Amino acid sequence: MSGRGRLALCAYAATVLSACSMLPLVDPAVWLVQAAFLLAIVSAVGALARRVPLARPLTVLAQAVMALVTLTVVFARRQAIGGILPGPDVFVQLNSLLQQGSSDVGQYAIPAPATPGIRLMMVGGVLIIGLCVDALAVTFRSAAPAGLPLLALYSVAAGLSGGGASWLWFVLAAAGYLLLLLAEGRDRLARWGRVFSGAARPPGRAQQGMFENTAPLAPVRTGRRIGALALGIALVIPAMLPALDGGLLSGGDGQGGDGAGGTISAVNPLVSLQNSLNQPEDREVLRYNTNSQDSDEMYLRIVALDEFDGASWRSSERHITDVPDPLPPPDGLSSAVGTTEVQTSVSAAGWYAQSWLPMPFPATQVKIKGDWRFEPVGRTLVGDRKQTTRGAQYTVASLLVRPTATQLAQAPTPPLALLDEYTRVPDSLPSVVGATARRVTSGAANNYEKAVKLQDWFSTSGGFTYNTHVASGSGTEAIANFLKEKEGFCVHFSFAMAAMARTLGIPARVAVGFTPGEPRSDGTMSVGLRDAHAWPELYFQGVGWTRFEPTPTRGSAPDYTRSQAPADSPSNPARPARSPSAEPSAAPSVADSCPPGARRLGDCGATAAAGVAGPTDSGPSAPALIGTVLGVAALLVLPLLPLLWRGRVRARRLGSGGRTPADAVARTLAAWQEITDTAWDYGILPDDSLTPRKAAVRVILLGHLDGAAAASVHRAAGAVERVLYAPDPQPTPGLVDDVTRVRVALREQASRLGTLRAVLAPRSAVRVIWSASRHWTRLSTTLSHHAARLRPTPTLRWPRSRSSPRP
Repeated sequence: MSGRGRLALCAYAATVLSACSMLPLVDPAVWLVQAAFLLAIVSAVGALARRVPLARPLTVLAQAVMALVTLTVVFARRQAIGGILPGPDVFVQLNSLLQQGSSDVGQYAIPAPATPGIRLMMVGGVLIIGLCVDALAVTFRSAAPAGLPLLALYSVAAGLSGGGASWLWFVLAAAGYLLLLLAEGRDRLARWGRVFSGAARPPGRAQQGMFENTAPLAPVRTGRRIGALALGIALVIPAMLPALDGGLLSGGDGQGGDGAGGTISAVNPLVSLQNSLNQPEDREVLRYNTNSQDSDEMYLRIVALDEFDGASWRSSERHITDVPDPLPPPDGLSSAVGTTEVQTSVSAAGWYAQSWLPMPFPATQVKIKGDWRFEPVGRTLVGDRKQTTRGAQYTVASLLVRPTATQLAQAPTPPLALLDEYTRVPDSLPSVVGATARRVTSGAANNYEKAVKLQDWFSTSGGFTYNTHVASGSGTEAIANFLKEKEGFCVHFSFAMAAMARTLGIPARVAVGFTPGEPRSDGTMSVGLRDAHAWPELYFQGVGWTRFEPTPTRGSAPDYTRSQAPADSPSNPARPARSPSAEPSAAPSVADSCPPGARRLGDCGATAAAGVAGPTDSGPSAPALIGTVLGVAALLVLPLLPLLWRGRVRARRLGSGGRTPADAVARTLAAWQEITDTAWDYGILPDDSLTPRKAAVRVILLGHLDGAAAASVHRAAGAVERVLYAPDPQPTPGLVDDVTRVRVALREQASRLGTLRAVLAPRSAVRVIWSASRHWTRLSTTLSHHAARLRPTPTLRWPRSRSSPRP
């Protein structure tokens, strides 16, 4: 294979490997197969244009035209001229699809469905990046700058996924770029002349000494050092910088710990909250059954955001422990406050993967299987070792806290440590926030009245409008803009009220989770994506963290914030009101009248399956399942390919052959080749410039062989010399045993790591690439000769003079 052909193949591979980082963004991933096929066509056009050869700008132009044609055939074939050539209607159609894709990106959460618009954006983006990489690395022969478009492709994927791109995608993208650089380096060295694989021999050394140092060539050493330095920086530097979420191999979930404890780092679970609220399909997330008689209070809380740094609200870094049974009593809750004990059974959807466990607040006992840890300050459960809520089923015992207005109004001052932590606001908070809070709460006699005035101002009297399409933001400027524009959704309302409460000296934080959801005909409650919610929690000594609801048209205001608060009641367990069983049941009733939202629950129509417990998920399709199985099989088999190839070659070389003299020569040469490759696998590079006798001495010295193994090497070398130079070559018996003896001796002399490397990643496997390159060159030459024969040969006609006789 020529240098440009190898570069083009590596540029194609680097682009496809980098595009794999975008697989988590769109489901299903068929778009990547389509993009890879179209990119192969564009790369082939570039290879043909360079072979003609065309000028470099014309080569790039030809590839761009082909990319446009392929996109036309796939996405705008009906509008194309003859179904292929792009015309004015094609550009109108492509522009319409791009606008539709931009709209879909803003509506769907990750992973988004592969709508035509999104698919055009993904496939077109890969083609553009691939065209840039091919032009830089192959056409203009500058592979290093080609890393910029590859980095842009990976950065877009990492940014859109909220920093959740797996380390596997980074490794694939980096491997593709390094492969491209190695191909360019080999091409540059090839243009200098022949590069020998043997070690350089310094003059004036003895024969044994000159083989002791087999260091690689200077360019190889430099490349290894640069690669090691870059990998070290990628692994170490991110772990040292607090702004990054760990090193290259970090799981990225912001959590950890063992059985004895650990920490969870600050995370922001509000990244996709707005996308969840804007989903066109309200997919079911959770289904639960509770014995609470007041479903309006069954908020399912995920996490509390208690740190406000001016840029965003986030969860502080906290210590985590094993889940105690039962959980410790809620902070600040006195026995004088009425409570009701509630039992809730929850079943999560098979597609819903969340690191934090949704449950009523405050929970007193949780029964769940898996690796879960308890964060005492926020009273939340967080998954450990990649544990998520996917398909989880669990039961939660919790309290419905029912304080009276008098108890909240007469709450004593909180502890100073808690007051200092939860009333802290950043210096960048605009003064209008505090001034507005004081104006709204003027005349209030205590913190409780101030909190109620803030809630009522946001929800009823302040003139605010609920709108989920407003740009989200949690910084100080976003809060000031929200108070000015008076339009937003739960994030704006909860963040603004919590910040204003802190300016008034009321401890406050923001809780994130789900509203109670919608009742089903079978007595269970269904929670969907659009039930995602955020609300403020304010602290009152003797009551603890208390929920408020400032968002209009969302959730329900607690009873203790209304004009007539409920009287004190003793703590007593509530009797089941919805279903005699506490376990979730998904069996739809025959008399289901299909209420609003039942489409997402799957209750409409006679095809609903009965007797299925918990939220159902259709699971992966057959093609997706087959693709997954094939992908896993490929990942398992690919690392073993060098081992399998090496074993096959060894068996073929040492197998029985014919009995003719030519067969004897072939068997002898194959045995010697096997000894040479075995030594190569254990780090002794072959040197084709040496005679068999000198090569045998080199293998013995570098392999530290002696005794029978050394005699076997000398016997094999002598056999090679006899079959090559003797007038009547005779076969040498016992060469198979000699090869086996040398192989065993080399394995005994090597270290454990060297033996593992020789078995799993034999160096001699590179002969496969060399053989493929020779076959490709031979095929290219043959095709060129056939093409030359098919070209018409011009005929020369001499003018005939008038005096010349006619034949």
